[in-house]
Amino acid sequence: MHDIVSSKKMENGIVVFWEEKGEKKYESFNYSELVDMKINALDLLERPKSYKIDKDAHTIISKK
Repeated sequence: MHDIVSSKKMENGIVVFWEEKGEKKYESFNYSELVDMKINALDLLERPKSYKIDKDAHTIISKK
């Protein structure tokens, strides 16, 4: 699990960024994937640091 440091709106979804071994990495999620994970897209855009990413499972979870 990695802490998400920022997020950006894209045409079909949201791309999230995190730091791993000093490198900035990213992965994109479409809106239906976010809905399936019960992630609020607007909240992810406004408060990306409230979320973590599991890049191996391609999932986002809330830290709350």
